Amino acid sequence: MGERITGHTLLIGLLATPIRHSLSPKMHNESFAKLGLDYAYLAFEVGNEELEGAVQGIRSLGLRGANISMPNKQAIIPYLDELTPAAKLIGAVNTVINKDGLGYLVGDVTDGTGAMQALRDEEVDVRDQTITITGAGGAATAIAIQAALDGAKEFHLFNRKDALFANVVETAEKINQHTKATAIVYDLADQESFKEAVQKSSIYVDATGVGMKPLENLSLINDAELIHEDLVVFDVVYSPRETKLLTFAKEHGAKKTINGLGMMLHQGAESFKQFTGEDMPVDYIRELLFEEE
Repeated sequence: MGERITGHTLLIGLLATPIRHSLSPKMHNESFAKLGLDYAYLAFEVGNEELEGAVQGIRSLGLRGANISMPNKQAIIPYLDELTPAAKLIGAVNTVINKDGLGYLVGDVTDGTGAMQALRDEEVDVRDQTITITGAGGAATAIAIQAALDGAKEFHLFNRKDALFANVVETAEKINQHTKATAIVYDLADQESFKEAVQKSSIYVDATGVGMKPLENLSLINDAELIHEDLVVFDVVYSPRETKLLTFAKEHGAKKTINGLGMMLHQGAESFKQFTGEDMPVDYIRELLFEEE
């Protein structure tokens, strides 16, 4: 990359914590190099406490934009100037565009459409399906709402009754009010309801981050009775490539197990287009990201 950096190089950031494991810098920087674009993409360990200052840094330093991940997807909204319709509905942001580099920041979200494309890549159709989702953050919200907009029939949404539980309730309200789908909210502590929901679902999505460091030895599903031959298990975590959940689901006969790499690829491709105006070389990047470790 050093050979590509010039006095005109435009910077794009990634604001999250933990984030050093992220493949996004590789994905974007390899795309810049492939297309001969004078950009650089760097990851910054930023949590909620540092977020306001980091956003001001985007303005002050003239970054072209930034991707946003946990735990900042919702916390960043008050610091932005505008939200796209999708970001307003979902209530989360994973992409910030600095319009013309002049300090006017627009928040968008590409997680939901990225996840749906990742499922289509695996020949999984959400239309008319019953889906169970765990999690209350931006990814969980985006996946649920986008799946509802794409024709899913019924949602069972689970999260612990923590500070984010209200987000799940709000997500269900949006699905019930703005789509043809129905959504029901549960406390994840209600394991009997969780078991019943997963057993009657065709798709289970873990959007919690459980399975990612430092929780790589944990899974929200440890009962083989929850896994059935018609169940697709989708874990948004992509590092490690196979979480404890995916290993367990595969061993106990799930129809398909899918990690978060495809979602990361497709949401990144949409962000890349907004940052640069160019199409990401998706097939080329897919080969780089999916090559054996």
